[in-house]
Amino acid sequence: MSEIKHGRGYVYAIQYHIVWCVKYRHKILVEEIDVRLKEILVQIASDNNFTISEIESDSDHIHLLVDCTPQHSIPGMIKALKGVSARLLFKEFPKIRQKLWGGNLWNPSYFVATVSEHTEAQIRTYIQNQKVK
Repeated sequence: MSEIKHGRGYVYAIQYHIVWCVKYRHKILVEEIDVRLKEILVQIASDNNFTISEIESDSDHIHLLVDCTPQHSIPGMIKALKGVSARLLFKEFPKIRQKLWGGNLWNPSYFVATVSEHTEAQIRTYIQNQKVK
């Protein structure tokens, strides 16, 4: 179960399951790009004071289990994660631009669902098994 945390005047345990896709569903999240993406996303989360407790991709999309505070907005977290990761991956792996000619790495949409203490274990397992086929 997600750890119960305390803020100034409030108590919380907030987790979200977040998923988004590569533009045109191109299968580019492989090998060193996949490894580097995960490092970048964990660093972005750390820089913005939230935590990615599970992360896995399946070549054309990524799943995250995010722990955050009540002050974090979902659109703000998504914007930081997608925007910074795209910029850094395009810079470090210029060959990606050949497949994504429009200049966008990520599809503009995303999926988000709240995670409860009753569903957390199922969602963790689901995320961990993304590459297991």
